Amino acid sequence: MPTLRPSRPQDGARVIDIWRRAVDATHHFLAPADRQALDAEVSALLPAAPLRLAVDADDVPQAFMWVVDGQLEALFVDPAQHGRGLGRRLVEQALREHPHLRTDVNAQNPQALAFYTRLGFVETGRSPLDGQGRAYPLVHLRHAGAPTAEDAAA
Repeated sequence: MPTLRPSRPQDGARVIDIWRRAVDATHHFLAPADRQALDAEVSALLPAAPLRLAVDADDVPQAFMWVVDGQLEALFVDPAQHGRGLGRRLVEQALREHPHLRTDVNAQNPQALAFYTRLGFVETGRSPLDGQGRAYPLVHLRHAGAPTAEDAAA
C-alpha cells in the first residue's frame, strides 16, 4: 500500500518524470509544439507546487496530485503504476479535504473521463479551449456528492 505525503523540493525531478511519462502515455492528441510548450510550463511550475505524492516503500514518488482551492489541477500516475489504485487513493484523499472537489479533463482523454466518472464525478459543462487558451476542449467535472449552485439556491 503506497504512502501519501506532501512533496519536498528533492521530489521535483521525479514529479516531472511522472508527468512526462503519463502525458506521453495518455495525451496522444497533443500537437508536438504544444507538448513542448506544456513541458516548459510544467517544468517551471510543478517542482515548487505543494503536491500530494503517492510513494512506494522506498519513498519514491509514483503518482501526484495538486489541489488548489478545491480544484484538482493535476493528477498524474506513472504509467508503470496504472491500474493499481494510486489515482483513486489520491482522489479519495482530496475528497476528504475538499468535499466539493472539481476538476477539468481534456475531452480527448477518454480514460481520464471514465476514471473520474467511476469515482462519482459528473459533468457540469464544457469549454472549447484549455486553461492556456489552446484548442483542446475541456470537460468540467465536480464530485456528485457536492451540491450544485441550484442546490445552494434552494
